[in-house]
Amino acid sequence: MKKKKVVKGIHKFYVILLFLFFYLPVGVMVAFSFNTSKANVVWQGFTTKWYAELMTDIELWEIFGTTVLIAVLTTIFASVIGTMGAIGYKKSRSKIAKLITNSVYFPIVIPEIVLAVALFMIFNTSGFSLGVPAIVIGNTTICLPYVYITVKSRLVGMEPSIEEASLDLGADRIYTLFHITIPQIMPGILSGAFMAFSLSLDELIITSFLADAGTTTLPMKVYSMMKKGISPEINALTTVIFVVSIFCVAVYLIVDKIRSLKAVRAKKRSVDL
Repeated sequence: MKKKKVVKGIHKFYVILLFLFFYLPVGVMVAFSFNTSKANVVWQGFTTKWYAELMTDIELWEIFGTTVLIAVLTTIFASVIGTMGAIGYKKSRSKIAKLITNSVYFPIVIPEIVLAVALFMIFNTSGFSLGVPAIVIGNTTICLPYVYITVKSRLVGMEPSIEEASLDLGADRIYTLFHITIPQIMPGILSGAFMAFSLSLDELIITSFLADAGTTTLPMKVYSMMKKGISPEINALTTVIFVVSIFCVAVYLIVDKIRSLKAVRAKKRSVDL
């Protein structure tokens, strides 16, 4: 009985902390993005003019396009490399290969500022021009471990006999990879891809180091605006970023739900047969 009360107390405490440190600040940010006054400390009335200004800002739309482009390219590269790395780790029996594969964890452990300086030095000394390609490479570096971890955990739970049965029936390894292995671990790939997209979308430190004079992303824009103080424009812009993130989460959950329903239906059909 006492243990249940302690668990309930901890759960309530967690909910309160979550509300105070996440929902409340986000709610205040969204509310003041509709404030008539430029001062965030005083509420003077409701308006949507800050959003109207954002919608008609051509420069901001270009920045938004650049940010999404970087996030999409980063997601593609991180998903492909991370998935192949996880599959390679499972198939490999060499200790050296596994050691090299495990080095993918380093970007998580190393402070991001250190990684940003290291990447900047590499690109600067090699003559590789800064800009979108450099940012994509940098973002892929920090997003890759998350894809690798999610896919690897899915591979660990995968039944090896499925692949063995495919090979025994005469299918080659390429066919087995694309028609058996990848469909089985697709939920892990989608989870990793979503994390890579979200991380790349709001990446600031590495992006700031690797951007050239003509490249700006939404986090960089928000940071530059913050130097002048918090204003309704900043609140409106960050609210838009927040809504885009929520939309991505909703899309991911819907896709995952559809996949789960299809898997359940397929299992029922196989049982009926």
